[in-house]
Amino acid sequence: MKVQLGRHAPLGATFDGRGTNFAVFSENGEGVELCLFDARGVETRFALPGQTEHVWHGYVEGVVPGQRYGYRVFGNYEPTKGQRFNSAKLLVDPYARMLDGKVQNDPSVYGFDARSAVLADSRDSAPHVPKGVVCDETFDWEDDRPLRTPWEDTVLYELHIKGMTATHPEVPAQLRGTYLGLGDESVVAHLRSIGVTAVELLPVFDCADEGFLRDKGLVNYWGYNPISFFAPEQRLATQSAKARDEFREMVKRLHRGGIEVILDVVYNHTGEGGEQGPTLSLRGIDNQVYYRVKPAQRDHYEDFTGCGNSLNVSHPQTLKLICDSLRYWVTDMHVDGFRFDLAVVLGRHGHHFDRHASFLSILHQDPILSSVKLIAEPWDLGPEGYQVGNFPIIWREWNGRFRDVVRKFWRGDRSVMSELGYRATGSSDLFGDDGRGPSASINFVSAHDGFTLRDLVSYERKHNDANLEDNRDGSDENYSRNFGIEGETSDLAITARRLSQVKNFFISLWFAQGVPMLSMGDELFRTQRGNNNAYAQDNELSYVDWSDTESSRNILAFVRACAALRKHESGFRRGSFLRGARLGLGTDSAWFRTDGKPMAPSDWTAPEAAMLALFVGSGARHGYLLVFNAEGHDVRFVLPDVVASYAVELDSSGSLPIAWGAGDTLIVPATTALVLRGDRPGKG
Repeated sequence: MKVQLGRHAPLGATFDGRGTNFAVFSENGEGVELCLFDARGVETRFALPGQTEHVWHGYVEGVVPGQRYGYRVFGNYEPTKGQRFNSAKLLVDPYARMLDGKVQNDPSVYGFDARSAVLADSRDSAPHVPKGVVCDETFDWEDDRPLRTPWEDTVLYELHIKGMTATHPEVPAQLRGTYLGLGDESVVAHLRSIGVTAVELLPVFDCADEGFLRDKGLVNYWGYNPISFFAPEQRLATQSAKARDEFREMVKRLHRGGIEVILDVVYNHTGEGGEQGPTLSLRGIDNQVYYRVKPAQRDHYEDFTGCGNSLNVSHPQTLKLICDSLRYWVTDMHVDGFRFDLAVVLGRHGHHFDRHASFLSILHQDPILSSVKLIAEPWDLGPEGYQVGNFPIIWREWNGRFRDVVRKFWRGDRSVMSELGYRATGSSDLFGDDGRGPSASINFVSAHDGFTLRDLVSYERKHNDANLEDNRDGSDENYSRNFGIEGETSDLAITARRLSQVKNFFISLWFAQGVPMLSMGDELFRTQRGNNNAYAQDNELSYVDWSDTESSRNILAFVRACAALRKHESGFRRGSFLRGARLGLGTDSAWFRTDGKPMAPSDWTAPEAAMLALFVGSGARHGYLLVFNAEGHDVRFVLPDVVASYAVELDSSGSLPIAWGAGDTLIVPATTALVLRGDRPGKG
């Protein structure tokens, strides 16, 4: 083989039918070697002969798909100047479409000498790090097209691909825990039965397990530690060499079932970690281009993520890498959108968040990326890191304030009614001043990070001992309630109260204005036994339990009823905020006190109140009354005369009669949520 000049675009490894062009960006590097590996792991090196606009490039005839490769980049190892070049370290191509192998727990993967961080380590890391794989672009998508589900009709379901299907009895054993397992007809049918229109997948980028986890025999199960922004995680495929095609097949099957695919993406940091982390890719290619180094201490990173480093999104090449990755997942992998982990990092200009920062502006004008679903996790660990409500108009945001106030209210906290009113009606105080509507709010009560809904009603303390961090990790404040016993119990009365409380959460979630997001397995009453940070638990603690129990059947039937009602009634899926119109046929919405009268401003600040009701119009002849009683006792509630009659659609207590008339006094059981259908005279 001989290396020819090649070309500087596109970046990555591009097969043209005869050979492969290799191109990698390194602004401060002094030379780049392409390293090819045969089936036995024998390495052949070529100096890339071309250098154009900081891109090193070369073309090798005869290199075909399946070829494994990496780079070695030459330059100064001077950490105090921000430079960490070390040609002894084999580096992953940032644009590699597939990887082969995982990072191994070997000292050679670290770029610094253990005796002195100012010296470069000279051991060859090649046997212990992943290699890129040259790919071709052939795949039969058949007639697959974007579904473009409107935001108002969207129901999100956050899941981990392995955890969702690892124990699913109807998924073929060889497919459980994989991309193809998630695309199995039985899983798609389950998702459709609970109203899901889009799955939000925990990270699928190929990732590294942190050294401290490997030392403990654990793994980064969640995957928030990427070493590639293009290659799908190998461990989620039936065969690592087929990861890319199996991911695409999964997308095609989900689309066929009417379900969009949204990726939880991590562009705020990488798996190379802090200055004591391994040298795997960007650090060795051009450290100060890709990472934010401290201006006065350039051997240290600015860390807004808690993971050791933050990507330098102020540099054009880092922005290009991220945007090229996003476009690739849309155009080549057919995904429908993204949820951005710690998205505030990507909007930082200097040390402050700026909704007009370069990255956010690029996405706004990009004809491909501006047309897909964009969701922000609107916080990070830096200064002014909580930015809920401050992202640009095309973004939706995880609404952590919805989660917290719903949990607090049903726990019995007082003085939260006013905020609950905003959250239940779409959070106009957060999203109503910039042209966005209720769908800007991604409403959730539970997510991967925190208690499951079952644990939220079963534990008042975290129990993270399995993570081997002395229970120091995870949040200490979960706004949870155990109803008298910490953990599992055979007490039937407590179990009944817990089931009722979970139904309260579901009613609060499904019938609030905004986009509901369910968390994997909550509809089956899933427990993690009190672990609220199961990021390292690749075992049954984190997997959905598909066992058919009385409790799981009870909750699943309730969730399906919620989904069917929300889908049927457009009043719960509004594109604009509720206005609170006059009572009568034009009623948009109205809040009521326990005496059936409209709430006055002073009622919202009543210090001991924990009971309220919201009427939402849904068509000219009927509407729905949402009744929330978080008191620890039964409450007498006079049904308002905005309609003539009421019928119970959903009752978390399961104890009320079905039919009622306006003006009747309803005894609402303690800690109960209701959905009542109200009909006006002359209903057709």
